[in-house]
Amino acid sequence: MLKHRGFPGRLPGTDFQFTIRRPNPKGVTPLIKRERYRDRKAVDRKADTAFMAALWAHFGDEPFERGNLDAGRLSWLFGREVLPYDDPFDPESYEALLIINESVARASFPEAFDEPEEWA
Repeated sequence: MLKHRGFPGRLPGTDFQFTIRRPNPKGVTPLIKRERYRDRKAVDRKADTAFMAALWAHFGDEPFERGNLDAGRLSWLFGREVLPYDDPFDPESYEALLIINESVARASFPEAFDEPEEWA
């Protein structure tokens, strides 16, 4: 499993994790498309925005390996802002390639593309 060095481990001051430390011994958690409803808490929306900002700052418009990125956090963006790059795509692979759908991501999280700031 590729570890993305320099990628933030979590949203500062919260338990919202962005990366995992080691592979899951029971198997890889699959990426799924999770629905984001309008009544989500502000802190949940902030975590999504900070994660999207970190993805953009770290990878930009280049394909990237899933590696140690948290499946739960990725699943909130998967299928919309983050898309599979491989065909066929294996949602249960740490080596699966993903890419940011920049137009959708900018529409969903415009503040994530502003100048970098601390998301504390």
